[in-house]
Amino acid sequence: MRLAASLLIALLGLGCAQETGRLNADQEGRLAAQGITRRANNLTFRHTRGAGARWDPVRASIVVTRRAILIHRNGEIEFLYEPRSRRRCEVHRDHERVRVSAGSGQSAEAWSFAPPDDPQGWAVDIRRALRGSNGTIEPSSAP
Repeated sequence: MRLAASLLIALLGLGCAQETGRLNADQEGRLAAQGITRRANNLTFRHTRGAGARWDPVRASIVVTRRAILIHRNGEIEFLYEPRSRRRCEVHRDHERVRVSAGSGQSAEAWSFAPPDDPQGWAVDIRRALRGSNGTIEPSSAP
């Protein structure tokens, strides 16, 4: 019984303590040069691919600069929107959540998250990043 309880506590501790925000020096330098406006580590995103309604939880970190949006896990890129990106990207806010959607049809994907603070500010800064990278910007869905 004690062993099972100890094992459960250890597993829960590992899941809660999963660090996702580390970047290498080159990545940090490039993002800093673009002017970091928002950053949050160790968030749970709802990631949706294609036109399906199912989403998967993904623990990751996000960095928003004046020209880019990066969702990553310790430098491994999960989603990157930057000036060279060619696919359409939209940002929506639904109460406390912000959703970044890119692409269309089977190549579509969406990353929804609850920022640690100021959802409206996050949505505004992500829209600015899209404008800085010549992306398509859609107005927020809700206040």
